[in-house]
This record gives sequence, structure tokens and C-alpha cells, in this order.
Amino acid sequence: MHRYAIIVLAALPATAFAQADAKVPDPDPELERKSFIVADGFEVNLFAADPLLAKPIQMNFDPQGRLWVASSEVYPQIKPGQIANDKVIILEDTNGDGKADKTTVFADGLLIPTGVEPGDGGAYVANSTELVHLSASKPGEKPDRKRIVLSGFGTEDTHHIIHTFRWGPDGCLYFNQSIYIHSHIETPHGVSHLNGGGIWRFRPETMGMDVLVRGFVNPWGHDFDRWGQSLITDGAYGEGVNHGVPGAYFVTAVGGTRLLSGLNPGSPKHCGLEIVSGRHLPDDWQGNVITNDFRGHRVCRFKLSEDGSTFASREMTEVIKTNHPAFRPIDVKMGPDGAIYIADWYNPIIQHGEVDFRDPRRDHVHGRIWRVTAKGRPLVKKPDLVGAKTPELLDRLKDPEDWTRQQAKRVLKERGAKKVLPALEAWVKGLDAKDPGYEHDLLEALWTFESLDVVEPKLLDTLLNAKDYRARAAAVRVLSHWHARVPNAIDLLSARAVDDAPRVRMEAVRALAATGSPAAVAPAFAAMDKPVDRTMDYALWLTARDLETVWMAEFRAGKLTFGGDAKKLAFALAAAGNKDTVKPVVALIDSGKVPKENLHGLYL
Repeated sequence: MHRYAIIVLAALPATAFAQADAKVPDPDPELERKSFIVADGFEVNLFAADPLLAKPIQMNFDPQGRLWVASSEVYPQIKPGQIANDKVIILEDTNGDGKADKTTVFADGLLIPTGVEPGDGGAYVANSTELVHLSASKPGEKPDRKRIVLSGFGTEDTHHIIHTFRWGPDGCLYFNQSIYIHSHIETPHGVSHLNGGGIWRFRPETMGMDVLVRGFVNPWGHDFDRWGQSLITDGAYGEGVNHGVPGAYFVTAVGGTRLLSGLNPGSPKHCGLEIVSGRHLPDDWQGNVITNDFRGHRVCRFKLSEDGSTFASREMTEVIKTNHPAFRPIDVKMGPDGAIYIADWYNPIIQHGEVDFRDPRRDHVHGRIWRVTAKGRPLVKKPDLVGAKTPELLDRLKDPEDWTRQQAKRVLKERGAKKVLPALEAWVKGLDAKDPGYEHDLLEALWTFESLDVVEPKLLDTLLNAKDYRARAAAVRVLSHWHARVPNAIDLLSARAVDDAPRVRMEAVRALAATGSPAAVAPAFAAMDKPVDRTMDYALWLTARDLETVWMAEFRAGKLTFGGDAKKLAFALAAAGNKDTVKPVVALIDSGKVPKENLHGLYL
């Protein structure tokens, strides 16, 4: 861990010195736009700029197609005597010309709000040590109700506090924090801790909270692909796109003795992440990752491909690149029209602490939202989700645009189980098994049940046995969330731990770890009977660590033998790294039953 910290710190002075000569450019948005070199077949227009907004930090669309933006003119630090008046604003394109023509100040008087996600009749906002929900007692008016949902988040560094809000396909709110933050959150279920960076998973209606992954330096990008896999970027460490294996430890993770690497070693730092989809974009862009190299003035694109239990990632030609010194893309979202929206912090100074907070070149006024579209391709007609009847809304779960499906699930969730369940059950029964998208439609239905917090074992079982391994893997993830409410969860997971598909086996191994049960140990290590790639090896190692208190006691008591498989036992003992295992390890080596390829790990 210390080695990585030294690398990061050593890199800072050179960047800071490069900023010393930064000049303040003409703030005309058109001059900035003309400097853009745009990917072939695409064009960029200005969606919004000051005075409609200033200094955008994070943005998210609501089901109505309005863009909510958390912004801060105070950042990086409030001045003595200054009154905090940072805002959450709502931008609307009311005439469909691709430009915002209406802005509404939803909330003001905030201090460096670093995240916003509309939902539940208002919006969730990152507010220093708190996650708050703001809402209005009368629709259309400014919020007059503030509910502190959670408190106890660290504030040691203003660009590391909780951020990157996003609804997951499971109906949970996901958000990130960064390396210098230490959070201790009291919930009805106990205190949740996250020391350093990582990604939180939170279900507002039950107040359930856990950690998806740990580590990173300053992770400001997170999205889910079409099948529910997490992809992550880090704005202060260079490994490009990262695969969010549940429970994984990444660089700098506190207590992480073995770390999972990113998919693009040596890649620059990136901020924001969106997986693009939909009819407006070309076929070869579907499922690509869009992220931002804010230091290099670039909007980047990565193409993912399946690689065993994980992905391979290859950087493609930039979406936008420029030598304009103030272009600082920091967030990216798909819009309801199928276009790509880029939040531009606009600042010749990018350092948080390496350049004087009072440096006059720091821009506290300007900001832009850029809109990227494909030339000659029709835009997607913005769907009416809020006004749609429930059966119509369910049919939207078949749409090719991730944006539409995710927003449809949000509307369904907010309508509630009582109104939605009868229609949802009928919709599932009416699906055509011969349709090429049948299994994905079933998965969207399963996620809708999960969003409504309703366990649906029959549909779950169907998807655990789906033909498409990606559907099986997604179903395993759902089961990992439901394991305490599904009586035969371990039996179901045991079958998937020896699945033919590496991704499914990886998910099953991590789901078995989540159960915390002694009965989960042997099924998890049964996955070693199948080929084990790098990520699967990590998942097995992590599971051995997570379940150590369970299996170690049984091993010492002679109740756990891993089926007499010395290879599995050797792997588990090596993963434990516990000095109390020395005697059993020596006995195992002396027995001559340890495969040669495992001896090195045991001696370590």
C-alpha cells in the first residue's frame, strides 16, 4: 500500500509545476468548441453553459429527461467570511433542439455538493458529512424538506468526500468515496465502516448498507453494463477501466494484502464513466466505455470484450481531444435522446492542493455541458415514462437504450409493489421464449422485483439456468443479495460454482462468501475443479480470506478436509496467511500430498 502512495505523491510535483505556467484562456464556449478534434462521424454542440450553470461536478438525468447538476463555485475551499451558495440545478431542453433553454435552481445554500441523484420525490445530495434527501411539499417548488438520510461520512479532503451517485439495476443507490476519507455510518442494522476509498451500496427503504469494493485513490467513475457488471475508473491512479468484482480490494485499500489490477495498466487517470448504448450510436460503439482524461483534455473511449471471468479493455480513438487548456471533462452520461453528455469543469487549474487555493487563475464561474451526437443517425425519441401506464412502462424494459430501461425501473419502483406486481407478473408470463432478447427481458423483470424488494424464487431459478451465461451471472449476483431470504441459496450457488462459464463461477464464489456460512466453503472451492484464470484466482483467494474464521476452525477440528483435495487446502491455507496455520501446513508438506505448483505459495 505504501509503495502506491509514494508513486502517487511522487507524480504530483511535476504536474503542479506544469500548472505554474497555465494561462487563463478566453472563456467563449464557441472558441473552446472549435478547438475540439471530434471522432469521425460525430459532432459536438453546446447543451448548456454559464450563466445557466457554473462549475458542474456531477450530473444525472431523471425519468422526465431533465438533467440535474451538482455545482460548486466555492470549491476547493470556502473563504473566511464567504457565504456558501453552491447549488443543485435542473436543466431542460423544452423544444428538443439539443440545447438547454430552461434552468431551475432546485437547491442553493449548499457547500460543495459532490453528488446528486434524483429519486423518491426529490433528490439525494452529497452534503459534506451527510447524505441528504431534499424534496418539496408542493410539486414544482423549491425543496422545503431536508431529511438527513445518513451521516458520519469523512470530510478530510473536499475532493474525496462521497460522490459519483448512481442508481444500480437492483434499485440501490451506489456512491463512491476516496482515499483520505474515513466513514463510520450508523444504520438500523449496525455501523458500516469504510476507511479510505471504495464504493457504497445503499437501499434507502430498508437503510441496508454495505461496501461493493474497497480501494482506489480517487474513483469518480462507476457504471453497470447491460448484464449488471460494475466498471470503475480512478481519477488519481492509472489503470484505465477496472472490473468491480464484488468485495474486491483495489490499489490503496486498507487491509488489502492482495489487490485486483485494472484492465489497462499504464493508462492515464480518468474521471467519470458511462457505458453507451442505443439506436442513435453505431453498432461498434455499443457497450463501449466513455470516460475522461481531464488532465490531457480528452474524452476517451474503451472497447470491452469478454475475457474469461473478467474483461479485456482496449483504448480506441478519442471522442474529443483538444489543446484548449481549460477543457476539463469530469462526468459523462447518456441522455434520453441517445446523445452523450459531457460535464466540463472548465478550469486552467486542475490541482486540488498543489496550487494555491487563492490562485487567481482558478475559475469559479464558468462551466459547460457538451452534447455529442452521431452525424446522419436519427436521435431517439424521448419516452414519456412518468405518464406511461404500468404495462407500457414494463414494455420499455425491452428497449435497447440502457437509459430508458434504467429510468423505467425507477418509475416502477417509485409506484410501489402494490401497484406494479400484478402487471409485472402478467408481463413475465406474456414474454415470448422465442424472442432473441427473452432472457434479458427476464433479467430486467428480476431486477424490477429486486428494486421492489420482493423475492421471486421461480424467476430467479429460471435465470440461474438460463442459456446465456451473462444472465446466469447476473442471477447469481441477485441471489447473493437475497441469500438470507432464499432457503436453498447455498445449494443453488453450489451448482453455479461449477458452471461452464468462468464469469458465473466467479460470481458464485463471491456470493458463497457473502453467505458467511460453513456450508459455503466446500462448494466455493469446488470451482477449482474448473479452469482458473487470474480474476477467478483472485476471487477464490478473497473468498478464502472472507470465510477464514469459518473454515479455519473446522479445519483445526478435523471437520473440514476439502474432500481430501490437498491442492484446495493448500490454496486456502496460503490465502489465509495466518501464523497459526504453520503446524498444519508443515504437516501437510511432510505428507507429500501437496502438488509441486502449490509449494511456493505455502512457503510464502
